[in-house]
Amino acid sequence: MADTGLVETLLQRVEKVDGGLDSQDVATSLGVDHQAIVGAVKSLQALGDVISAEQRSSKHWELTGEGCEIAEQGSHEARVVSSIPKEGMPQSQLMKLAFGKVGFSKAMSNKWIRLDKGHEGGPRIFKTVERLEDLVRDKLLLVQKGQASQLEEKEKNELKKRKLLSEVTVKSYWITKGSCFSTTITKQETELTPEMIASGSWKEKKFKPYNFEAMGVAPDCGHLHPLMKVRTQFRQIFLEMGFTEMPTNNFIESSFWNFDSLFQPQQHPARDQHDTFFLSDPAQAHEFPQDYLERVRKVHSEGGFGSQGYKYDWKIEEAQKNILRTHTTAVSARMLYKLAQQEKFTPVKYFSIDRVFRNETLDATHLAEFHQIEGVVADYGLTLGDLMGILHQFFNKLGITKLRFKPAYNPYTEPSMEVFSYHEGLKKWVELGNSGVFRPEMLLPMGLPEGVTVIAWGLSLERPTMIKYGINNIRELVGHKVNLQMVYDSPVCRLDS
Repeated sequence: MADTGLVETLLQRVEKVDGGLDSQDVATSLGVDHQAIVGAVKSLQALGDVISAEQRSSKHWELTGEGCEIAEQGSHEARVVSSIPKEGMPQSQLMKLAFGKVGFSKAMSNKWIRLDKGHEGGPRIFKTVERLEDLVRDKLLLVQKGQASQLEEKEKNELKKRKLLSEVTVKSYWITKGSCFSTTITKQETELTPEMIASGSWKEKKFKPYNFEAMGVAPDCGHLHPLMKVRTQFRQIFLEMGFTEMPTNNFIESSFWNFDSLFQPQQHPARDQHDTFFLSDPAQAHEFPQDYLERVRKVHSEGGFGSQGYKYDWKIEEAQKNILRTHTTAVSARMLYKLAQQEKFTPVKYFSIDRVFRNETLDATHLAEFHQIEGVVADYGLTLGDLMGILHQFFNKLGITKLRFKPAYNPYTEPSMEVFSYHEGLKKWVELGNSGVFRPEMLLPMGLPEGVTVIAWGLSLERPTMIKYGINNIRELVGHKVNLQMVYDSPVCRLDS
């Protein structure tokens, strides 16, 4: 509650007037801050109809910090003139003064000074007047004395343009007596105690009314990271389309499942240390399906299934190297191999959303760790048209309707397509992800029937999250530089489907 003495003083002032009084006038007459009077008004309003307070707004002109300085010391242009001796002053010397640059321009406009550019020793400034009238200072002094009404609007606006004046809106209260007005304050009770009920004293007490519109204290609780919120939305879309989630809990993968099973040659640049993280312990994997391993070796080095292969000496040592997986397609390869071992093939739709790792150069849009979203469909007779149709349906659920497809190259898909969407904000086409049809050299060694086609697509989780939440630097989304308050404040993710 506000200071009791100030509250009582305010009540006494209200009692003495017939109409009412302004809170700003009360603050001025008492020599206190206006906010203190506002606090007293709020306290009295909380007691009931002791007073009536109507909020009012008024505008007045105030000097800025620079305006106060000019009112005290004179305008920039006047100070420039007073600082120039009879023999003149080099222009370079004048410009070093704090008021030199602005003052020089204004003094030249007023023709109080002249510039001799051809003077020996460089440009020199001379006074053209001995006495001058500093009208700018005079106008500011009028405002400072509360006589701004004596100035024309044009003059005020000129001073405002020079950032010497500012128009301030003051909110005050017009205070009058309420229906329960009294100069004495009775403290209202805030709770009903057992003692009051037992003694019956509650009958004579005045209770403070409940404020049912008051905001409660926000409970302390955990908060989902923006990435997890967007991930939930993507996962829901896949589930709505009838997809089954793949198990993606193994971050460590052998080069065989990550590269070789996808018909990616062992000399491919992506398998270099500049792009992939290799493990030192355990450095190698040893458990592989031997018959499948042999078929993969053969299709790489000799060809088969209608392909001539890569014609190189495939080495088991390369395939055994353990790495941090570079894509979740390694999980898709395991799932498709498992599907091929069934007695009878059944069409499937798989998806995964999980972390992958690449030896990237860190910058505003790249990290060594990020999330990949992947969708895979396996069935008889699927075509590129089916892939485009599913992509249109998938991205429509994300609220993305304008799509374009561009031919691309991937070692394990043919044909391959990059997916582009028109960004209304950027007014250009931006890449969303990659897609394609898995090659027979990848599928047939697994044991899948010849007529089965597998279509797939993938995109990152971080890019749509950054767009959704207006984050420009990926390091502000993931990593040690993340602002935890951002996680606390980030709204629920609702994709415009």
